[in-house]
Amino acid sequence: MSAMQAQGRNGPRLPEFFSVSGATGPLIGLLLLCAFLAIATDSFLSVRNFLNILDQITVLGIMAVGMTFVILIAGIDLSVGSVLALSMMVLGYLNVEAGMPMGVAITGALIVSGITGAVAGLLITVFRVPPFIATLAMMSIARGLANMITDGSQIIGFPAWFNMSAIIRHGGFLTMTVAVMLAVFVIALLFQRYRKGGRMLYAIGGNPEVARLAGINVSLATVLVYTMCSVLAGLAGILLAARLDAVQPSIGVAYELDAIAAVVIGGTSLSGGTGGIGGTIIGVLIIGVLRNGLNLLSVSPFLQSVVIGLVIVLAVAAETFKNRR
Repeated sequence: MSAMQAQGRNGPRLPEFFSVSGATGPLIGLLLLCAFLAIATDSFLSVRNFLNILDQITVLGIMAVGMTFVILIAGIDLSVGSVLALSMMVLGYLNVEAGMPMGVAITGALIVSGITGAVAGLLITVFRVPPFIATLAMMSIARGLANMITDGSQIIGFPAWFNMSAIIRHGGFLTMTVAVMLAVFVIALLFQRYRKGGRMLYAIGGNPEVARLAGINVSLATVLVYTMCSVLAGLAGILLAARLDAVQPSIGVAYELDAIAAVVIGGTSLSGGTGGIGGTIIGVLIIGVLRNGLNLLSVSPFLQSVVIGLVIVLAVAAETFKNRR
């Protein structure tokens, strides 16, 4: 029986990815959080503040999309923060140090990012290295390579238009970086909704052996998922470089934890097979709104980390309780 035939006699049953039916709890939590902040501070409910939140979640949002795909197949990727830093350093070296056009530099940065993900995927599928160990190794390798490019020094001097693309709001609302994030969201949602590959991720996460027997090339799909996750991390690094107008190899530390947190808060199960991009978008917004609100309330950055950690614990506990029911 194929994965498509196993959908039931009542017609095809789509995974809960576009609608919020699989992320009702996180959506309610987001609405309650917004209501509380609207009462607690006067500046939260403003167009300017909303646009600031979109700017702040750009990098996290793009990385979380790739992490969602990885977690859907019951994997994990701890290397995305280091891959982000490596992508930024390759971009800076090719454009500023080597004098290559920005288009060539961006392409080179994405290719290097994709290679790191492909290597991690091959370690997992060919050499049977656990995803945690494989991506932990790639995290160290990518961070080391990022430092080797300039011996740990930062690179500045990007073209003015590159930095302005992250500042100028087209139509008075969206910057180029936010537009790219929204495009990634739409493409990812359409991929899960209309492409066979999107449904394959759920089959692999549910039971890889059953998926293999159903005719799915699990190894190839796994390599492609990790490659795409790294490419998206590299893309996030390019957009971050545009915002900062500088790159340095020490950036991106613990970014992978934020990406995992957004996916988990959005309702995607760490055991794979359930969840999706729709819930991840809600999870990204929860983290972005929470940090923005805590800043407006002048909460200490150290306490903010504690609060976000508690939110992650509550999200995992809610998932466990739901599964038990």
